[in-house]
Amino acid sequence: MTLNEFLQDLKAFLQEWHNDEPTVWVHTSGSTGTPKPLQVEKERMKASARLTCQFLGLKEGDTALLCMPLQYIAGKMVVVRSLVAGLRLIPVAPCGHPLKDLKEAPTFAAMIPMQVYNSLQVPEEKHILKNIQHLIIGGGAIDTSLANELKYFPNQVWSTYGMTETLSHIALRRLNGKEASDWYTPFDSVRIRLSEEDTLIIYAPNVCAEELATNDIAEINEEGKFRILGRKDNTINSGGVKVQMEQVEALLREHLSIPIQITAAPDTKFGEIVVLLYPKVEDVKAIKAVCEKELPLYWQPKRYIPVETLPLTGTGKSDRATARQIAKK
Repeated sequence: MTLNEFLQDLKAFLQEWHNDEPTVWVHTSGSTGTPKPLQVEKERMKASARLTCQFLGLKEGDTALLCMPLQYIAGKMVVVRSLVAGLRLIPVAPCGHPLKDLKEAPTFAAMIPMQVYNSLQVPEEKHILKNIQHLIIGGGAIDTSLANELKYFPNQVWSTYGMTETLSHIALRRLNGKEASDWYTPFDSVRIRLSEEDTLIIYAPNVCAEELATNDIAEINEEGKFRILGRKDNTINSGGVKVQMEQVEALLREHLSIPIQITAAPDTKFGEIVVLLYPKVEDVKAIKAVCEKELPLYWQPKRYIPVETLPLTGTGKSDRATARQIAKK
């Protein structure tokens, strides 16, 4: 997408935002299935924007980088935060290196892990990244190596938790400094609990009228903070043993420098088996050796499939539905 095309998308969204309708259309990311359109209320989007701006202390005149596609909630909410708080928007066409043409760091930026990872590989972009005063990262898991790179950044770096239905995030966790944590802190107006299946249930009245049942398996500590273990629909039941895709991936990423994805395939004997997707240019013997050394026996993949590119959604998340189809074939 060119900058001019992106500016046309921005113009179209602003026209939709300023019309007389009380709602706007957004699309879900499609990380576990087909993306679907949703109508969301403008007033609730404003309420969500205020929560974030107040939490981060953003003020009129601060700059905000817009580098997310505008069909998804993350991109739309950057614009709404700018409108609500009087921020100066810096639009950059969505791409893997959104900082490459910037001469100075914006006050605020929302990015996906892939964009942050890419920016860290280029010294000039890394310099800009380190000088962003408030960086929030969402839309996908932040692995150990990326978290370690960000740990000593001088300004605030946050991982966000949320989804389209919560109008972006309802909780954050600090990735750097003395406040760094594995646990997400919900906004003051948000209440959370666990279902009988240990999935997170959210009540955020400012942004969603009813309780929202998620597919995220979670833990809640005595301070009311939570951490995510994985998605219920990303659980592999292999011979009666439940294996969480995200946990296997997180452990492997501590020992592999290449991108991989864990998925499942039907199996006559076990019901389902663990399958690993990897870039076909890589040495599968080396990957197998790491899996056999570092993973518990029941977590070890029974099938390794080379792919041209790992399946990702439009927002950079693992495309779990497509990965399962690849493994099934």
